[in-house]
Amino acid sequence: MPDLNPYTELHADAVATLSRWTATSPAAGAARDRTLALLADGPVAMSRTHRAGHVTASALVLDPDGRVLLCLHGKIRRWMQLGGHCEPADRTLVAAALREATEESGITGLTVEPEPIDVDIHQVACQGGSFHYDVRYAALAPAGAVERVSAESEALGWFPPDRLPEPLAHATAQLVPPALAVLARHAGG
Repeated sequence: MPDLNPYTELHADAVATLSRWTATSPAAGAARDRTLALLADGPVAMSRTHRAGHVTASALVLDPDGRVLLCLHGKIRRWMQLGGHCEPADRTLVAAALREATEESGITGLTVEPEPIDVDIHQVACQGGSFHYDVRYAALAPAGAVERVSAESEALGWFPPDRLPEPLAHATAQLVPPALAVLARHAGG
């Protein structure tokens, strides 16, 4: 059994974040409620060793022109937002999403909106079969940001929000409208 003490602060943040969050859709609200039920298992729900499922964090990155940065994931071979497992050093879900987006994009200077834009639950191959309870954020890239492919991706690409690539991972497209709303708020529109 892993030492779960490093996940205590992150677990408390996840519970607080999701307890106060107003869902962006009925499906996201149902996923939030299921995630809060998983979090009742305690800090172990933040660790990838939790076979019943574990909380992950991801971010849909947008540039100032509203283009979406997606990665062609090396394992599932589908285009998706950047993100992944929480690590013991992560203290908040926002920090986990920022760390993952920065590692996977190679872009410094990303900013992540502090409130989630979606929650999605999907089956994964972790631990021989488990679930990711993915808390999703919008991240804004600085003007002129240049991406760099990480070891986890086959490719990275910027796409207009109305022309996303195929094959697209489950529930990626549903992130675009709330992420564009975040971008509009930041642009003053």
